[in-house]
Amino acid sequence: MKTLFKKIILLGRPASGKSEVINYLKLTPDESRKTRFRMGKLVEIDDFPMLWTWFEEDDILEKKFGKPRLHSTPDAYFKEEYLWHLLIERISLEYRKSMRDLGAKAENITHLIEFSRGTEHGGYKEAFRHLSDELLKDSAILYVNVPFEESLRKNRKRFNPDKPDSILEHGLPDSKLERMYKEVDFQEVIAGTTDYLEINGVKVPYVIFENMPSKTDDPALLGPALDEVVNKLWELYNR
Repeated sequence: MKTLFKKIILLGRPASGKSEVINYLKLTPDESRKTRFRMGKLVEIDDFPMLWTWFEEDDILEKKFGKPRLHSTPDAYFKEEYLWHLLIERISLEYRKSMRDLGAKAENITHLIEFSRGTEHGGYKEAFRHLSDELLKDSAILYVNVPFEESLRKNRKRFNPDKPDSILEHGLPDSKLERMYKEVDFQEVIAGTTDYLEINGVKVPYVIFENMPSKTDDPALLGPALDEVVNKLWELYNR
């Protein structure tokens, strides 16, 4: 019998509520988080800081050194689709390094793996191909589901132009959000499955957190909603 989630892969459109879920879990006291959510101390792996670093480096190369941008165009689109898949490979690498450094302490850790993918750059179907077997083993998927219109609303609401690198306050221009994330393929990926998804030969339980009307805007609503969805995921995880 497992005692804690080892890895939760947190997915959903930008501004769907993923960061608010993580923030709520982080603010939950350790013992309460263990008993309520079966999660230990949290280690986050999110590809947003990785890709934002690329944009910052490209700006420095272009503006300070007069050199070509390596990863992105001046309007902040990736030059090549494979860079999206490189980020997933980086996630797997960061997980491997985290486990190496934690050693025996990993028994009390839950890794939270967060990313978003739209069909414009390969979708979840392509992203999942690049998750390592090591990361997928003993993992579970929590998908935060909102329609594009809600993603757009919350993206506008949270954006702070003074802190574009912030996990909780970054945002995308409307046109970019539409191009990159209006169409997502998660429902297509899970079509024909119930409760479990096979990824690269590994059986991974999943649940969908329906975040409409929004529960992640209000901690008083988010807590009970998380209790319900995480309890369901825990049942699947222990089967």
